[in-house]
Amino acid sequence: MQRVVLEDGETRVSLLSLGARTQDWTLATPAGPRPVILGHPDPDAYRHDPYFLGAIVGRVANRIGGAAYDGHRLVANDGPHQLHGGPGGLWAVNWRLEAEGPRRARFSYRSPEGEMGFPGTVDFTVTVTLDGTRLTYDMRALPDRETPVSLAQHNYYRLGAAPRGRICADRRLARDGAGIMGGDVLPAGTLDLREGGSLPVAADDFLVFEKARDADAPVAELRGDGLRLRMWSDQPGAQLYSGHNLGAPFTPRDGLCLEPSGYPNAVNVPGFPSVMASPERPYRHVLSVTIEAD
Repeated sequence: MQRVVLEDGETRVSLLSLGARTQDWTLATPAGPRPVILGHPDPDAYRHDPYFLGAIVGRVANRIGGAAYDGHRLVANDGPHQLHGGPGGLWAVNWRLEAEGPRRARFSYRSPEGEMGFPGTVDFTVTVTLDGTRLTYDMRALPDRETPVSLAQHNYYRLGAAPRGRICADRRLARDGAGIMGGDVLPAGTLDLREGGSLPVAADDFLVFEKARDADAPVAELRGDGLRLRMWSDQPGAQLYSGHNLGAPFTPRDGLCLEPSGYPNAVNVPGFPSVMASPERPYRHVLSVTIEAD
């Protein structure tokens, strides 16, 4: 396992090759250095981590119903379904990790034909750049044939037990009891945070960003426990998970996830935006997050 530390001023970010993970993000605050994401101090703990802490998940993030699509049988790891690319998904493999200066590092991984049941060989790269208190993940994939790709970055942000804020999503995807999205798109309802408000205590939903949103504006601005988080994304929506099911060594709601990606289960729902990539249509996803003392 390789480890690289990025530094800009008093901000430090530690990266691990296992799962292309962000292990630690420490911010200077008036009270002293403060970790702003959940992580394990011992890198070996990630070999048995069940929460996808800080990882790049995929080939396809979230759940694929029945662990199958279009005649392709995938490897299940969530009952009969596949979650975050399966038991040997990108979050579970060892990437190549190279520093490209004090503020930038690059992960790379070649996923072979048939890995976790997916067709095609895919060359993945993730470039992580630290600029002040802004961390950017530039995620790319080049397959040798058409195959689904939809990545998500899985940090748990430490915003305290009662975070508040704004998310520019006006709809959500309906899901069944197993968390599978079947195609219905509903009003955001109690998850409508466009005007701000308290985040739900037990949320685990995919929110659809407003189509008319300003592409240069953050998709979310959240506050809690003396921190302010802003997030920019070019994806159509994001999974909001409040961390209410976290267990040892953490406690419920120690961290929350906001994971932009393509629509979950899009490979099985013709009405959802496509997540298919090909040599002619390579994949790219850019995510930027700033965290500052509030």
